[in-house]
Amino acid sequence: PDAPHRAAFDAAPLPMALVDEAGTITAANPALHDYLALPAASLPGRPLTHLTALGLTPHTAPGLPEVFTGRRHHLVCTRRIASPRGGETWAELRLEHLASVRGALLTVRDTSLGHDLRARLRTAEREDPLTRLAGRAHFLDRLADTLEEHGLRGGRGRVGLCVLGLDGFRHVNTAHGHLVGDHLLRAVAARLARLAPLLASAHGEAPVLARLGGDEFALLVGETTGPGQLTELAATVLRELREPYDIAGRRLAVSASAGVAELRARETSPAELLRAVTTALGWAKAEGRGRWALFDSARREDGAHQDLLATALRPAVRDGEFELEYQPLVALADGTLHGVEALVRWRHPRFGRLAPNRFIDVAERDGSIVELGRWVLRTACAQARSWQLARPGARPPYVSVNVTVRQLWDSDVVADVADVLAETRLPPSLLQLELTESEVVGQTGRPLRALQELSDMGVRIAIDDFGTGYSNLSYLSRLPVSVLKLDGSFVRGFPFTGAAQGAKAQGAETPEAEPPAATGAPAPRAATPAPRAA
Repeated sequence: PDAPHRAAFDAAPLPMALVDEAGTITAANPALHDYLALPAASLPGRPLTHLTALGLTPHTAPGLPEVFTGRRHHLVCTRRIASPRGGETWAELRLEHLASVRGALLTVRDTSLGHDLRARLRTAEREDPLTRLAGRAHFLDRLADTLEEHGLRGGRGRVGLCVLGLDGFRHVNTAHGHLVGDHLLRAVAARLARLAPLLASAHGEAPVLARLGGDEFALLVGETTGPGQLTELAATVLRELREPYDIAGRRLAVSASAGVAELRARETSPAELLRAVTTALGWAKAEGRGRWALFDSARREDGAHQDLLATALRPAVRDGEFELEYQPLVALADGTLHGVEALVRWRHPRFGRLAPNRFIDVAERDGSIVELGRWVLRTACAQARSWQLARPGARPPYVSVNVTVRQLWDSDVVADVADVLAETRLPPSLLQLELTESEVVGQTGRPLRALQELSDMGVRIAIDDFGTGYSNLSYLSRLPVSVLKLDGSFVRGFPFTGAAQGAKAQGAETPEAEPPAATGAPAPRAATPAPRAA
């Protein structure tokens, strides 16, 4: 270069060299001599490809001559080179054609810091920094590779996945602090790592361990023999994790829940398998602590169906999608009509006509049972009053309405009943409220007070499905009960005849509360016996 450019060339902190068309170094700045720990002015006249210290040889850099002659504009490569001062460094070599001097300019930039940073980032992606187990991203790669590998084995290869979630981990962080929580996660990871070799499959493969995030850990098993292998693995792991931990001077006892899925590798994907096992983990946690649940596609579909019903329940009550059927309650002796039971049905626009066992539990879980129960009560009482007015000379049948303990807790049933009876002008003696034995047994406080107030009002109280729980008559004597409806298992096989054939048994009814037969009254709409309704 000319004098001004030569001064800038020599003063540049970046190692540089000029190369002619033949690939010979014509000039090198002091920074390059210093970088290679060579004496000053020792580089000019040497072939560039002889600088093996830069990783350049005639065999490893075939593109260099093309840049020297201008057939190629530039060439960039990264080399790991041995530092003259010891150790290794990474450098980016850039060779750029210079038409003005009929040659090329070589620059060398040390990239060791950036390379180390990228290496640490790649390690962080592969490894969870807290527990040193595989991280989520690396685990997903391993999962995809495992499914691909086992899916090629004639379509018969199976893969199992178990995901663990610590029970009440949030409480540990709240009560003891996040530092203790981090120590606990490390302890859990260490225990899983010690346990993994003992859980090796029949083919000698230990599960791949990973921390998916938060308090969730995963165990991936390839070439499984069936769901039983995974459920046994889950049971073993949960048992081991229950043993107390000594953390920062505290003795902590925590349990874990597990979701398990075992599927044909060819018939699933990483996303689908993770979705399945996460669903199963949700089932396990919903059933209590320290449990495992095995994924079942039919159960998931049923759960999705239940979610759809839950979403539509409240609007359905407002939109009038429900209707009542009235099942006759007759005397076994002569078949005379004593009352009717109101049974709710849902005319769902998508799923058709649904019986109570399809939606009552859903309504109880989300609280819509209160709104639905009020509608059933009002509709049934209005119908009973219309029958009473239609036959002024006869004793009309009473109407029996099912209620749940959730209604007794979440709403003022006493006020609701009083308002409906006043609105419809139905005598309290013509209303019967039914609860199942399993719901009544063990209840104290507000539910029992509500039942007593309703009984004092003149409303009949019935216990349905009696005999399926653990109550006894001495317990029931403390309840304001007018009627016991025996469970069908008590009377199944009895030789009923005549009008009583197939009738629903109703016993232990007090004579005073039993109305005479309603002769000539309009026949209530018949219905087949159905599960408990709202």
